[in-house]
Amino acid sequence: MISTIIIFLLIFFVIVMGHEFGHFLLAKVNGIRVNEFAVGMGPQIAHFRKGETDYVLRLLPIGGACIFEGEDGLESAGGQAAEGNFQNASVWARISTVVAGPLFNFLLAFIFAVMVAGYAGADLPVLGGVLEGSAAEAAGMQAGDQITSFNGKIRLAREIQLEMALNRDNDPIEVEYIRDGQTCQTVLTPQYDEAEGRYLVGFSNYAYYVEADGFNLFRYGWYQLRFCIKNSVMSVQALVQGKLTKDDVAGPVGMAQMVNEVKEETAPGGPLLVFMNMVNIAMLLSVSLGVMNLLPLPALDGGRLIFLLVEVIRGKPIPPDKEGIIHFAGFVVLMVLMVFVMFNDIQRILR
Repeated sequence: MISTIIIFLLIFFVIVMGHEFGHFLLAKVNGIRVNEFAVGMGPQIAHFRKGETDYVLRLLPIGGACIFEGEDGLESAGGQAAEGNFQNASVWARISTVVAGPLFNFLLAFIFAVMVAGYAGADLPVLGGVLEGSAAEAAGMQAGDQITSFNGKIRLAREIQLEMALNRDNDPIEVEYIRDGQTCQTVLTPQYDEAEGRYLVGFSNYAYYVEADGFNLFRYGWYQLRFCIKNSVMSVQALVQGKLTKDDVAGPVGMAQMVNEVKEETAPGGPLLVFMNMVNIAMLLSVSLGVMNLLPLPALDGGRLIFLLVEVIRGKPIPPDKEGIIHFAGFVVLMVLMVFVMFNDIQRILR
């Protein structure tokens, strides 16, 4: 279990560092002073200062922070006139600094995706067969059909699995596929499978694995990243629509449990297999962090971006002290939500 904790903390450290480094780098480019660069939250356990910035490691692996001079109109000792004040930078400089965190998460995830593609290749959506009596069989689909669209354009077979995992209302699915060079279209209505406990369209062995080499390494890496972003966005949408429950949401404890389960399942395959699966988890979590931070909620990058876009439209900023109070209130709500998710993770493990 100690090794699992160490692996999880390393993954957390890398993806949070990537996020905060994006903010840090663009702040420096735009002449904004960074007062603190922190990984983790809560009590400080390590610290050093270089130049104008305090670099801090905190106890709880539930986030990080890159605190700018005068960012919220609350923490600036020198007020608006302080050198490098966030509020004095142009609105587009501030927008680029805020967006840089999630963007760097996506860039980091792309590096991980290329590594995964180089190791495992790509799962292209080609039918191995269809199940007897299924919607796919009734529509005339057959082995060898190359699926190009499944409720939207797809590149990887796992996108079909994602769509079906979130299809809990028996919604019809528009499918496009290629057979003998001809493009065909059909609509499949999933049928409930008692044994599986979910709706299925009747595809069998629809993942055709190919190796990634040359330019394909980056192309399949991009497909992997695109899938991860789609997965995160669709999951958030499903949660808002009530298609997912609190048990489908995981915090740090749930993520650590996932790391442990994957490590134990892949251990018989050797250290390289374990390592690449950890890279895959890091890719998923980095994308999730990027997507979640772009949500238009106070205290998140997306919430700050909303205020900046309002400033672009109005031609003048919302008073920094008022914005700071809103973000602080949002931060408190997020911390309460984090405690709830962590408590739910522990309950789920103890069941």
